[in-house]
Amino acid sequence: MSETRTEIASLGEFGLIEHLTKNFETHNASTILGVGDDAAVIDHFGKQTVITTDLLLEGIHFDLMYTPLKHLGYKAVMVNLSDIYAMNATPTQITVSIGISNRFSLEAVTEFYEGVHFACEKHKVDLIGGDTSSSVKGFVISVTAIGEVAPEKFVKRSTASKGDLICVSGDLGGAYLGLTLMEREKKIYLENPQIQPDLENESYIVGRLLKPEARKEIIDFFEQNNIVPTSMMDVSDGISSEILHICKQSALGCRIYEEKLPIAEDSRKAAFKFGLDPTVCALNGGEDYELIFTLKQEDYDKITLNEDISVIGYMAELEEGCKLLTKGGNTFDITAQGWNAFQQ
Repeated sequence: MSETRTEIASLGEFGLIEHLTKNFETHNASTILGVGDDAAVIDHFGKQTVITTDLLLEGIHFDLMYTPLKHLGYKAVMVNLSDIYAMNATPTQITVSIGISNRFSLEAVTEFYEGVHFACEKHKVDLIGGDTSSSVKGFVISVTAIGEVAPEKFVKRSTASKGDLICVSGDLGGAYLGLTLMEREKKIYLENPQIQPDLENESYIVGRLLKPEARKEIIDFFEQNNIVPTSMMDVSDGISSEILHICKQSALGCRIYEEKLPIAEDSRKAAFKFGLDPTVCALNGGEDYELIFTLKQEDYDKITLNEDISVIGYMAELEEGCKLLTKGGNTFDITAQGWNAFQQ
């Protein structure tokens, strides 16, 4: 990145918005009017509209000491698109609002928007508005995502049935291990700035933290194979926390098998190196942004075609509780030990 530093005040708010959004093109017919007017206009032509919002705060949700701004822009979009996919919907538009202090130059904010742009291009989503404001302290990001879904095809958390299979996409625990590594390196650096960070070839877990992927291809797979999950969520706070949400809202219990939890080999090795239990990381680590969903048993044959989907358990009667069956044959209550923004 060049050394030039442009003060944002030199552009003014409208000049800043124009500068940051000039490269964004429209991908969706539903976007009638995008950035540049008092409000955007969208029309989903008979589809139902899905809307979600996320707030990301510096020092709570991200640390700029080890989060490149381009990655942050990308991730800010991805976490919202993940919520749209978790409803079995297709994201179509986003708005992005930021609050920035004068410690951020125009070049820094442009880098953030490069990440936003990359995410929009990858998922064919239109940026249709937002706001910029000055912030007294830290970087504040608010993203709203809008999506569309065929009438009544959206999937809720509360509609699982007894006997349904519990499935998860991808693998679990990697993002938490990436965070553990980054926090360790930050602590070492603060104690001795002469020591360069040592990421020890841990590109997989670092990537899981800094560049998560919303699981569009899983939703595409459902559509191609005529699969409608009976309930679904994305894994943002840890799988134990998410399955308890589904159980509570569907008034059911569950059984999860430890040996069925999908953990990448790179994550498993990193966990052992850090003295952590890979199963605990998989259950309680947040920010994997995979999809956890339940399926009717008769749909099992359809998902065997997809190596990226694992069956990890089944829904049980409410009275049976929410239990983890370990490899050693023991049974434990599942507790929500995932990430909680209000326990700082």
